[in-house]
Amino acid sequence: MKTHPMRLGLLSLCLMLLAACTSVPPSPEQTVTVSGCPVVTRCTLVPAAPIDNGDLSDDGDYLMGAWAECAAKVDLVVEHNARAEQP
Repeated sequence: MKTHPMRLGLLSLCLMLLAACTSVPPSPEQTVTVSGCPVVTRCTLVPAAPIDNGDLSDDGDYLMGAWAECAAKVDLVVEHNARAEQP
């Protein structure tokens, strides 16, 4: 069986095109833009009933942490509002 030169040319052209196929690099990740004030929840404290000085000390530590968390939420909203007011 004899192969025509035209078929060999087309076959080699197709093989050359396949060699150029590579994977595409992934697209850059989209940045998230948030508009509006962050959601703030109420500052809550768990009722305490200390029995001894150890419980009272632990309760004081808990209260300091809870108030710090609440202050951080308030600071977040204040900073957001200050950025929103800037032109």
